[in-house]
Amino acid sequence: MQMETKYLYIFLLLVNVSVLQSNAAVPQVPALIVFGDSITDPGNNNGLQFSWAKCNFPPYGRDFKDQRATGRFSNGKIPPDFLASQLGIKEYLPAYLDPELSDEDLLTGVSFASGGAGFDDISAKLASAYTLWDQLQMFKEYKIKIEKVAGIERASKIVSDSVYLIFLGNNDIMTTYFSTNIRSNYDIPSYVNYLVQAASSFNKNLYDLGARNIAVLGVPPLGCVPAVRTLRGGITRECVDIYNEATLLFNTELSAEMTRLAPELPGSKIIYMDVYSILLDLIMNSSHYGFDEVTRGCCGTGEIEATLLCNEISPCTCEDASKYLFWDAFHPTEKGYELLITPLVKKYLPIFG
Repeated sequence: MQMETKYLYIFLLLVNVSVLQSNAAVPQVPALIVFGDSITDPGNNNGLQFSWAKCNFPPYGRDFKDQRATGRFSNGKIPPDFLASQLGIKEYLPAYLDPELSDEDLLTGVSFASGGAGFDDISAKLASAYTLWDQLQMFKEYKIKIEKVAGIERASKIVSDSVYLIFLGNNDIMTTYFSTNIRSNYDIPSYVNYLVQAASSFNKNLYDLGARNIAVLGVPPLGCVPAVRTLRGGITRECVDIYNEATLLFNTELSAEMTRLAPELPGSKIIYMDVYSILLDLIMNSSHYGFDEVTRGCCGTGEIEATLLCNEISPCTCEDASKYLFWDAFHPTEKGYELLITPLVKKYLPIFG
């Protein structure tokens, strides 16, 4: 009898532990919703016939599940995947335009991001990609879809309780401003102001559609991206100061505007996330993080190749991407992304708790 009681006690203890573990895995937020560019695009551009800003072909996705090139601009996972996983929502955040998207995928979040997009619509048009306002229109469609799946009341709660991630500005500064003459009528401060006001307007529109928990990421040190080093960094391929100075100005103004905007939108939590200092630390202290190379990408020579130029016949592609901070000449590796996102989650996401 005592032996049976002992086994019953052990059984009940194991059941309680299992329940606690199950409860611990319940996400704090119902869904993750993402707007952005190639850094956060899981494949929305795949169906765009004339866009160069897509990568649904090898060697992209080489280290992803089943070695699939899903359209993620990396060798594996990208920031929304790591964020969704660390929030306890799901392992991968799918593209809204994924033809295999399920109802459950809709309820737990998607990414509307499009490679080439920016706060400036011209950026997306240069890449024949979806503009930020196209992405907002997709979100409106998304709301209708989840109402049909979950009902109006639950859908409304999903929209209001979800975390929204916005990561843009890279293409505006690096491509539209510095690589073309389209915005030559602006100096750097005035163009930064134009972008920040566009970001503010977008946040207001998103709020009007029900979003309350909004995280806006700053831009990393674009002057240290491999392609910029190659094209503008001289023979020694140094980081390009003017790019980094423009980036820092944009980040400063964006942060200030998000701080100013939050009180205008009752019930909202709008935070600015600093990625500049984290990525710069990965570059400056590369050996501490296990990187052998931070000035070139893994794909091809790593100096200029990206999207269509990074392909199966690209010579010299590295064997171990975990030794590289960058996968191609613009985008980090899966390891680089994970090291970028993990400290952001720890520092900022408890604010939405």
